[in-house]
Amino acid sequence: MASVGEIRDYLDRTVPFSMKMDFDNVGLLAGFRDAEAQRVLVALDITEAVIGEAEACGAALIVSHHPLIFHPLRQVTDEEPVGRKLIRLLRGGRSAICLHTNLDVAEDGVNDALAEALGLETEGILEKLGAYPDGRPYGLGRVGRLPAPMRLEDFLALVRSRLSGNGLRYIASGRPVSRVACCGGAGGDALEEAAARGCDTYVTADLKYDRFLQARDLGINLIDADHFCTENVVVPRLCRMLREAFPETEVLASRVHGQAVQFFCG
Repeated sequence: MASVGEIRDYLDRTVPFSMKMDFDNVGLLAGFRDAEAQRVLVALDITEAVIGEAEACGAALIVSHHPLIFHPLRQVTDEEPVGRKLIRLLRGGRSAICLHTNLDVAEDGVNDALAEALGLETEGILEKLGAYPDGRPYGLGRVGRLPAPMRLEDFLALVRSRLSGNGLRYIASGRPVSRVACCGGAGGDALEEAAARGCDTYVTADLKYDRFLQARDLGINLIDADHFCTENVVVPRLCRMLREAFPETEVLASRVHGQAVQFFCG
């Protein structure tokens, strides 16, 4: 039976924690390294609902993408949300391993999962940030091509369907969709790079108003497909990785965590 520490060490080898960005906080953020992890729950975020799900299914470990603790903690009390979650986890003997920007930039991580979901034939990384010891680059976003050009309207329908989103924000440049850049999560800063790489379309999330205006000036289709939707595609990959590495451990994907943003079209 795998321990929490063994799973932590496997993830560090596979998606090295050292690849995280400077502001980030990843690794075993709460819990018990030597505890047995007979059942693991994987989710994009550790919400109260996800902790309740772990309690209900008997998962000793939650593996998430977004960190449970982001800023330095000066206290842990039941008077604030992070403290309440930490107390609840630890009282129940549960642990939390969080992977964030290291999973964003890693090979077979968030951005490869997103490119695959969008049906892209990946050609490379959008923004290179570093290299593995063997020289292979890693970085944010991906650039690729569709097997055949599509009308923007058809591609929008594909994006919404493949990412299981409840709505999209976009601006059209008047160009068909063929060469596409994508970046899971908040990737608005890479808009100019996507245009410079010859992309007619860029799919990301958390876009501000000025990014849509800039996309119009650059002549590129820009699609905000939601933070959760553009990153949750990695959860099945994480589940598969863990099942293959630890066949005696039951690995479950969260069923209660979903898209937070809703759209009203009245």
